[in-house]
Amino acid sequence: MKRVLAACGLCLAAGCLTERPRPAPPTLALSLNKTTVKSRSTPAPDTLVVTVRAEDADGIDSVWVQLAQEPPVGADGLLDPVLEGPFRLTVPSGVATGTPLPVTVQARDVVGFRSQRDTFVTVGP
Repeated sequence: MKRVLAACGLCLAAGCLTERPRPAPPTLALSLNKTTVKSRSTPAPDTLVVTVRAEDADGIDSVWVQLAQEPPVGADGLLDPVLEGPFRLTVPSGVATGTPLPVTVQARDVVGFRSQRDTFVTVGP
């Protein structure tokens, strides 16, 4: 009986020593097609392309990308572990040259954890 208890104790102790995955927010990477944008209405508004890669073993629920105060552009992750692709954002017109415009990327996994990355682009002539 003592041997059985000792064996059970060893198994439990070994189970506590093994590394197990912990829940965590999605990993996020982004790249911009340019760091200087034009704020114009004609001939056509300038666009910024933000390429995003969101990854999470539990699955990606959704990703949003926002430029300044413009409405965010989102995509459904369809619970896949990786969502990767470009987001095209329209640069608002009437912004003064030299103004930094914030770019925010957010991702949420199926468990509800969120990640966020922030950067900016500058309005040029």
